Amino acid sequence: MFRRLFLAAAAAAVILPGAAFAQERFITVASTTSTEQSGLFRHILPIFTAETGIAVRVVALGTGQALDVGRRGDADVVFVHDRAAEERFVAEGFGGPRRHVMFNDFVLVGPAADPARINGLRDTNDALRRIAEARAPFVSRGDRSGTHAAELRLWQLAGVDPAAGRGQWYREVGQGMGPALNTAAAQNAYILADRGTWLSFRNRQDLRVLVEGDARLFNQYGVMLVNPQRHAHVKAADGQRFIDWILSPAGQRAIASYQINGEQLFFPNADRPEPTS
Repeated sequence: MFRRLFLAAAAAAVILPGAAFAQERFITVASTTSTEQSGLFRHILPIFTAETGIAVRVVALGTGQALDVGRRGDADVVFVHDRAAEERFVAEGFGGPRRHVMFNDFVLVGPAADPARINGLRDTNDALRRIAEARAPFVSRGDRSGTHAAELRLWQLAGVDPAAGRGQWYREVGQGMGPALNTAAAQNAYILADRGTWLSFRNRQDLRVLVEGDARLFNQYGVMLVNPQRHAHVKAADGQRFIDWILSPAGQRAIASYQINGEQLFFPNADRPEPTS
């Protein structure tokens, strides 16, 4: 009798966790490495789950890859930061409408020795030209992320083709923001970083923020529901619940309350017109 009871209990112990997992109510959000590596999701998602009972599983990739996940229907919501790419995603019928959520900014980070002499500049064009002219090491994410797209736009505005220095002073790593910053720290190189990940980054070594405050460094985030008409398995109701929450006063307060060492990382702006540039 005891043996039968033991075997029944053991079977229940194996089955019940799987059963509970199968019954979990969740959505999948494809997002950027900056929202994940900055710690923002660790702060806001438990608040959303506590209010709604909906768990959120995050797939953190560069923006281009996150949008591809949405195109394949492998996520319910896309939460990224490359407005041009987001608008293409909507125009192609893969999701939408696009709603703006929050912003922060990019910063040009580099070694304290600053061989390109860019420290204190507020003109990103001038700073990038000086880096190229000095052939100073520059680490690019090179991963189709929103940050990578912004970096390429900035080089174009500066009139510089960094591809001419590829494999020499211009070094593409094909990785997320955290690993790219680790590479820059190890190589005493310049890098464009989103401020949120920079503030949460611990392995700074000799790196410093050298250029900030240029309007061209503005960094807007947007959110979209993946189109359930293309992918019938998309959890449209729960995905929309997340979007509605992140845009609501409660969600916007949660974003604003996330700080590191007293410094706010992201600034909600869903209730205000989105800047056009």
